[in-house]
Amino acid sequence: MSLASKVQQIASMHPEKIAYHFIGKDTTYSEFDLSVERFAHGLRTLGVENGDHVGFLLGNTPHFLIALYATMRLGATAVPINPIYTPDEISYIVKNSDAKVIIALDALLPLVERAANVFTTVENYIICETQAETLEKIASLSDSLKERVKTFSSLLAISGDHVKAVEVSDDDTAIILYTSGTTGYPKGAMLTYNNIYSNARDVAEYLSINTNDRVIATLPVFHVFALTVVVNAPLLVGATILLVPRFSPQEVFTIAREQKATVFAGVPTMYNFLYQYPEDRVEDFSSVRLAISGGSSLPVALLHNFENKFHVRVSEGYGLSEASPVTCFNPIDRERKPGSIGTNILNVENKVVNELGEEVPVGEVGELIVRGPNVMKGYYKMPEETENTLRNGWLYTGDLARQDEEGYFYIVDRKKDMIIVGGYNVYPREVEEVLFEHPSIVEAAVVGVPDPTFGEEVLAFVVKKDPSLTEQQLVEYCSEKLAKYKIPQRIEFLEELPKNTTGKILRRSLKEQTVQ
Repeated sequence: MSLASKVQQIASMHPEKIAYHFIGKDTTYSEFDLSVERFAHGLRTLGVENGDHVGFLLGNTPHFLIALYATMRLGATAVPINPIYTPDEISYIVKNSDAKVIIALDALLPLVERAANVFTTVENYIICETQAETLEKIASLSDSLKERVKTFSSLLAISGDHVKAVEVSDDDTAIILYTSGTTGYPKGAMLTYNNIYSNARDVAEYLSINTNDRVIATLPVFHVFALTVVVNAPLLVGATILLVPRFSPQEVFTIAREQKATVFAGVPTMYNFLYQYPEDRVEDFSSVRLAISGGSSLPVALLHNFENKFHVRVSEGYGLSEASPVTCFNPIDRERKPGSIGTNILNVENKVVNELGEEVPVGEVGELIVRGPNVMKGYYKMPEETENTLRNGWLYTGDLARQDEEGYFYIVDRKKDMIIVGGYNVYPREVEEVLFEHPSIVEAAVVGVPDPTFGEEVLAFVVKKDPSLTEQQLVEYCSEKLAKYKIPQRIEFLEELPKNTTGKILRRSLKEQTVQ
């Protein structure tokens, strides 16, 4: 069964169940299913068929949910794109993905107008009306472009035959997710219908997400973490999504209280903002039974601080776009180990190997590799990259990890982020954990920079609460907890650290702005 047909089934069995809540309005599964069906019919009138690619330039609104499930109902391929990417970044993905139709926020209409003749594969643009003047702006477009621009609401209004979920094979591509492109151009991970269905199913079962849950979706839904954990998994089991347009601590606290949220998912930066919020909002989280963290490593000190303040257990997990994304999570029915990403989720196997692909002994550091029904079938139009990443049925993640005797995995760091000081390995996360333990530190990130004597040296970027805290004091603090070669040789204080749209700290940006 596909995700699209599963939602149809839930709508048939429980039509009045709330599928999602958005800005004060509830939408039932029956209403959601009807919108999906109508929009699927609208897409079909534009020529979208099984296997075609549909680009999404959408944020956390119902447009995304409707468009995603309508695209899947047709057996087509969704290509979610971060709407705040630069025009160059968006252009590359649109052209590389061979998108036939683009569904975009009306705020991006100027981009559509400028790039209309550049995107040679795009036949139609669908604009979501969120602003009062949107229709006037569309009316002012050139006649040639106006013919190719439709509105989201106009497609919903087209009446037609009942659109059943198209039969798809497990290996058909459901979604192409472009990685953040830490080096070179972003790569389009092709996730099959079986990839995304199996991961949503296994995450829901592993974390006991059920029909009674009310899941806060403030993570950007075009990102793979949100796509599985706060969109597909809840919809698969008939739960309710509490859709938040953008992250703000106040908005999260408010919707958690008013809607009696039971599950919250976020990245470490979000947990830090919630913990640091100056007002007492502890009671607002009283209904939350489970908090989920992913996207990057959650500092242990922050995990303990958050749990002690809000009295809710935080379960940290791990995933990557190429694995749909989840491979590990701390279990909720047995011991949770701070600093660990947990154990294998259902039907997925993780392993730590050396450079030869041989499994290393328990406790030793190596590269984490993964296999299971969630692993992508490859990168779109990149056979060499696919061959380098998928080997003998295993996905090589590029992350360094270790495993303990009880099967819990620990991410040590990104392979490419490891710092080598005089021949010694320094893992940025280890230094960052120490910095986070300091009571005056709000955020910290560590990178390696060239050093003429030792090859590299450790540089820390820090956001502090106490203005009087000095670099020397922080170095002395680190010297009490770290070996000499791991101690930051320099510490730069910043007002804030650069982050991507999911809140992940961008170490590469910090390295690029470093002045020697």
